[in-house]
Amino acid sequence: MPLIEGFRVQNYRALRDVTLGKLSAQQQSDPLTPFTVVIGKNGVGKSTLFDAFGFVADCLSQDVETACDLKQRGGFERLRSLGTTESIRFEIYYREAPQERPITYELAISQDGFGRPFVESEVLKQRRKNQKRGRPFPFLSLQHGKGMVWAGEEAVEGESHSEEDRVKESVELTDLRQLGIATLGTLKEHPRIKRFRDFLKGWYLSYFHPDAARGLPSAGPQKHLNVHGDNIGNVVQFMEREHPERFQSILKRIAAKIPGVTSIDTKVTDDKRVLLRFNDGAFGDPFFAQQMSDGTLKAFAYLLLLEDPEPPPFICIEEPENGLYHKLLETLAREFRSHATGKRNASQIFVTTHQPYFVDALSPQEVWILEKGDDGYSVVRRASDLEDVKNLVAEGLPLGGLWYSDYLDAR
Repeated sequence: MPLIEGFRVQNYRALRDVTLGKLSAQQQSDPLTPFTVVIGKNGVGKSTLFDAFGFVADCLSQDVETACDLKQRGGFERLRSLGTTESIRFEIYYREAPQERPITYELAISQDGFGRPFVESEVLKQRRKNQKRGRPFPFLSLQHGKGMVWAGEEAVEGESHSEEDRVKESVELTDLRQLGIATLGTLKEHPRIKRFRDFLKGWYLSYFHPDAARGLPSAGPQKHLNVHGDNIGNVVQFMEREHPERFQSILKRIAAKIPGVTSIDTKVTDDKRVLLRFNDGAFGDPFFAQQMSDGTLKAFAYLLLLEDPEPPPFICIEEPENGLYHKLLETLAREFRSHATGKRNASQIFVTTHQPYFVDALSPQEVWILEKGDDGYSVVRRASDLEDVKNLVAEGLPLGGLWYSDYLDAR
């Protein structure tokens, strides 16, 4: 599965310069784990970090101006860190598969003379095949919408070779609000750009809200859960129809992990609406989703997401603990890890939380601590970099308990 090994954000609200994991220029750092969790107090920037992933994804699915102007962001000037006039920058360091050469994607967004956000620069780079050392070479390099792109699987910038010269071409974009990968990634002659574009396009950021799941959508099977969860009944319909035997096994597994639920199914009404039904075993008639608690619906949505036959390559969830019974949190954390580290149909999972019970199920390598620095900007540390914490966890003390006892706070 594709795996993000490092992510850097610069000049994005409280994230003046924050790096998680390993980058092309920081090879001494350990890469991100398949299951990564960021913890911290209120107001340290966890939501901003979650939104940074969402912003990059929105830049691709829409354009940078629209992504900046979405209601929760309020425009470029509100996104750019206070006190700086520099560009907002992102760097993604990832591998398409464990043995593949890593790829770096760099994106810089600035403002033109009229105050409109635009793509200032965009670079995709990778080492040559069989190259063990040295700097990666770009196969896409754009400045203000103009630059070079190298077609094919292997050609990259570097020493002059006739074949490379033949596949090298200059490009100029007509709309500086659009990412270059959005356009070039649709072309057959740029398979590497296409794969990265598809990877980024496949990111799933959960904006699930229980009230949305309580709606009555029109009946009709749908393959994947959407980001708000309001099609949860349609996804159940799809799995009932397309994977009937596997689906029954899935529902039994999910029901066993949600306290008080013995079975789950759907019912299509006369007006072709789909109802999601939960049975707790104590009553002859089931409860509909509209009657279920926020926690039950949330747990069901997350577990159903993990059972997707074709899951997203990257799943990002903010504070999954809200509304959940505290004893269910360790179970949910283990389910996330089991999925992220699975050999088949796995997704990398990134979570922000401030719930120690959830953190109890984690290892120090999986946990990053986000804090406010003296200058008001966010700083981040990996829990495994704290020697005392590693030793205490090795002795059997739970990580969440150590966090609750302030062992993970800056000293």
